[in-house]
Amino acid sequence: MTERLDVIVIGAGHNGLVCAERLARAGRKVVVLERREQVGGMTETIEFAPGYRASACAQFLYDLPMSTVDELGLVSHGLTMDPRPLDTVALAPDTEPRVFSSNRTSTLPGMDASAWPAFRKHMLDLAGFIEHIKQRPPPKLHQRDRADLLGLAGMGLALRRLGTDDMREFLRLITSNVYDLLCEHFEDPVVRGAIGFDAVLGTHLGPRSPGSVLTLLHRWSRGGGPVQPIGGLGAVSSALAASARAAGVHVRTESGVRNINVHAGRAIGVTLNDGSTLEAQDIVSNVDPRRTLLDLVGARHIDIGLARRFHRIRAKGTAARMLLALDGLPEAPSGNDRLLRQRLVVAGDLDELERAYNPVKYGEFSPKPALEISVPTLSDPALAPAGHHVVSITAQYAPLRPEGGWTTSRRDAFADAIRNTLDAALPGVARHIVAEDLLVPDDLESRYGITGGHWHHGELALDQFLFTRPVAFGAQYRQALAGLTLCSAGAHPGGHVSGHAGRHAAAAILRRGTES
Repeated sequence: MTERLDVIVIGAGHNGLVCAERLARAGRKVVVLERREQVGGMTETIEFAPGYRASACAQFLYDLPMSTVDELGLVSHGLTMDPRPLDTVALAPDTEPRVFSSNRTSTLPGMDASAWPAFRKHMLDLAGFIEHIKQRPPPKLHQRDRADLLGLAGMGLALRRLGTDDMREFLRLITSNVYDLLCEHFEDPVVRGAIGFDAVLGTHLGPRSPGSVLTLLHRWSRGGGPVQPIGGLGAVSSALAASARAAGVHVRTESGVRNINVHAGRAIGVTLNDGSTLEAQDIVSNVDPRRTLLDLVGARHIDIGLARRFHRIRAKGTAARMLLALDGLPEAPSGNDRLLRQRLVVAGDLDELERAYNPVKYGEFSPKPALEISVPTLSDPALAPAGHHVVSITAQYAPLRPEGGWTTSRRDAFADAIRNTLDAALPGVARHIVAEDLLVPDDLESRYGITGGHWHHGELALDQFLFTRPVAFGAQYRQALAGLTLCSAGAHPGGHVSGHAGRHAAAAILRRGTES
C-alpha cells in the first residue's frame, strides 16, 4: 500500500532539513528522503583516511544566521563553534603574511593598511542590500499581484535607503569586474589577489569577469568572517537533522528517489530506487533545479520553453577539494603559530589569479591553482590522532571533465600542482603528508548528485542570481507543476550554508495552505 504524507522532502542537505523542520513544526507530516547513508549532502564531515576527518566540501560557515541557530535550537542539538574569530591571511613566497581582520588590527603594507577598513565598510554597506533581498522571498517578475508588488516596492525602498551616491555605486558595480575595482583601491599585489579570490571562489569566474564584484558582495553580505564548526560542517547537518527529528520529521537515509510522479499536471509523489512509492500533497526537492525538472520529473511533463531554460542553467563547477593527513604541523607563517589556525589564502596577485582561471575555460586544470587552506585540527584536535593534523584545501581551478576524463595521471598531476603551490606558501608541509584525498568537480557531481559538481547548484551570474534563480520567470519556489517546490541552493537566494532557501520554501508552502 502506498504511504500518504503531507510533505516529501527529497535530499537531506541543510536546506532540505531546515524546510522539513519548519513544516513539521507547523503540523505537517513530513518525511525527508536521502539516497546516501548519512545526512548533510555537501555539508558533511568525512573520514578520508583512517582516523582523519574533515569537512568534505565547504570548510567554513559564513552565512548561517544566529536567528536560525537559536530558533532551531542547534546548540542544544550538539552544534558548537570555535569561539575564536578567524582572520584571512594571504600567503605568498618570500613575503610577509597579509592579515585581514574585522575586529583586530590588520597587517597590510603601506597605504593599504588604511585603505582596507574604509573599503571593507563601503562594500559591507552595499552588500547589506543583497542581505536584505536574501532574507525575503523573491517577487514574481511576471505577475502583478499585491504581494509581489509590495515585495518589489520593499526592494526599491531598501535600495533607496543606501542613499543616492551608494545606490548609483551599487548599480555601477554589480556588472563590474573585481580586477578593476581592486586596482582602484589597493597597491599591494598580494592584497589585491586575496580579496579577488573571495570574489571567484566556487564560481566559473576570473577576476576580470563581469559580475565578479557581485559575487564578492554576495559572499560578504552577512558582514561576518568565517566560522569553524567543531566537528566540521557535518556537525551543522547533524544538529539540523536532530532538530528536524525533534519536530517530528522522519529522516530516511539510503532512500534514493528514482522519479517524481506526476498526474494531471500535478506532482503527487515519488518512486524510490527500490520500486516503492510515497504520495504527498507537497513534494519539495533539495536536488539541484536542472536535475529535479529534467531528470526526476522529466521534460515531457513541463512546458517546452521552461524545459529549455532549465536545460540552459550554467552549472560547471571549478572548485576541487584536497584533504591531507599530516604526522605533524607545517612551519607557521613567519614563525607565528596564531596565523596557522586562521583562514589561509594563496592566490598571488590578480594577474596570477586570472592566469589560474584561463585553463579551465578550455577544459584544463590550473598548473598553479589558487588555494583556500585551513588546519581544522588546531580548533578541533579530535579530527585526527593525537599529535597529527588535517590540512583542508579548496583549489581553484579544475574543470568538470577535461578532454579524456580525469585519468589517474591527470589527477596525479593536479594533486602535484596543489601540493607544490601549498609547499611554496607553507614550506615543509609536504614532508608531513601521510595520506591525501582529492575530489574534483566530477567527483562532487557523482558523489552528491549535483549537476556539474557546482557548489551553488548553478553559476552565481547576474541572470541566475537572487530572484532570477533558478531561471528568469521561473523564480520563487513553486516550479512548473502544482505540488512541486524547490528548496536547494539553486533557488533564491543561492549558495552558502544559510538555510535561506529552505526557510523561504517552507514559508511558501505554508502560505499557499492558508490561501487555499
